[in-house]
Amino acid sequence: MFALESWPRILIVDSHGQPVRWAVLARAARYRAAGKVITDLGENLFSMTGGTQDSSGQRSEFVTSSIVMIRGRHRIPLGYAHVGLTKHRLFARDRQICGYCGGHFADGDLTVEHILPVSRGGQHDWTNVVTACRSCNTRKGSRTPEEAHMPLLYVPYRVSRNEGFILSNRRILADQMAFLQATLPRHSRWANG
Repeated sequence: MFALESWPRILIVDSHGQPVRWAVLARAARYRAAGKVITDLGENLFSMTGGTQDSSGQRSEFVTSSIVMIRGRHRIPLGYAHVGLTKHRLFARDRQICGYCGGHFADGDLTVEHILPVSRGGQHDWTNVVTACRSCNTRKGSRTPEEAHMPLLYVPYRVSRNEGFILSNRRILADQMAFLQATLPRHSRWANG
């Protein structure tokens, strides 16, 4: 038996198909119990058993899919459409590929590389950071890529809200990925898998 935390997350979307949150199975069950679920959209099914009923002695069972549509339209509060920049999300956006040498590395061998160094006025922003291996980051130092004669192999970009959902779940299922990918901008590295 799996602990609830180790189960895949359920993607909750609003009635317009916009992602709302990743939820554990118990939270998805609360949406169903409250009558907020319109339909199941995912291909993968998950079940959870509850307590026993006094009269029959049978256990209740809850079944849901990996993508659940709930009633209403989820309004994104001002300022929350922005996806926060974290090391994990950056490495995922760049698919763990160094922006300078093109090598593929494990998390422990990667760094957050500021294209225009912070010491020279660069911002800690999606459009000013790339994933870099430790060797390239050290070699570039506090110079710009042009000054270091280290051209970037790809262009950094600000991730969309739906791409943020992909980047924030390490255990995303294939049907959830396909659902989210259908809404990504063409420049996203996750748009085509």
